Amino acid sequence: MKTRPSHFVKYLSLYITLAFSACKAIIEPSISDRKVVSLAPGDMTKSTSYTVSFWWEPVEDALSYNLQVVSPSFNNISTLVADTVIRSNKFILNLKPGDYEWRVSAQNGSSQTVFTRPRSFTVLLSSIKGQSVQLKSPPNNYVTNQNTAALEWSSLYGATKYTLQIDTNSFANEGTLVYNQAIPGQQYTFTFPKDHIYQWRVRAENDTAKADWSPVNTMTRDHTPPGQVSITAPANYQQVSLPVALQWSAVATATRYSLYVFKSDSATAYSNSFPLTTSSTSYNFSTGVLGERIVWKVAAIDAAGNEGEGTLRSFVLR
Repeated sequence: MKTRPSHFVKYLSLYITLAFSACKAIIEPSISDRKVVSLAPGDMTKSTSYTVSFWWEPVEDALSYNLQVVSPSFNNISTLVADTVIRSNKFILNLKPGDYEWRVSAQNGSSQTVFTRPRSFTVLLSSIKGQSVQLKSPPNNYVTNQNTAALEWSSLYGATKYTLQIDTNSFANEGTLVYNQAIPGQQYTFTFPKDHIYQWRVRAENDTAKADWSPVNTMTRDHTPPGQVSITAPANYQQVSLPVALQWSAVATATRYSLYVFKSDSATAYSNSFPLTTSSTSYNFSTGVLGERIVWKVAAIDAAGNEGEGTLRSFVLR
């Protein structure tokens, strides 16, 4: 009996692997029979830290996780501390002293695992010294074209005020900070003086102690629109057949593009599909009638949401 060549077996194996991967991409696997493994905090853990890090092993094919935290226990719920859906397998909460239980379930679009067995932990009364708050919003590396940003952070048990510092030089000189004030609550609306990259951090305080500074987050105020898009095809006034490949050059600071298609009056949108937003530098236009003149333009949009200028071009269907 003849033995098939090794390269045939190799290619057959590759074909099966690719086919299986393609099938998984189309049909979402069920995860209902899988289990989430809890890692931290461990069962019956006791800690003087008000900052609690929840951590579990990721589950294959899971898209998100439902974390639930209650006090004092799931059999005797006094307070629902958290019931949140997150994409990561880690989550941080600032909690006050007390007894807690937590559990987590993995989920995707069509199924979910059972919740893990509840784990108990205790947060012990302690000084705020050596502790820190968590910055909640805006997220780190936030970019905006708005004039203000709503800053928010978690509370820390025992704190009576919070010092908010904002700078453009990584807090190298506390005498020249953009903002440096104590605030009684956990939020502040900051007005940007100008376009710049800003750093911000928060420290909890009371009459006898100061906590550590929070991690530093950055936010960028950018009001400058990206450059003009250069159209590459079709040529202006060119006669073309359907479908028409509308093409343009990438703009360095653009994250996406707004494509406008108008009727021959250059003002009426060709259909309800326009304008449309795309991350591509091309679009296949496939509607219209013989002899029709169609006007279009493309504008670049940057990470802050600024939209650049676009030049009107036209083509005629033949």
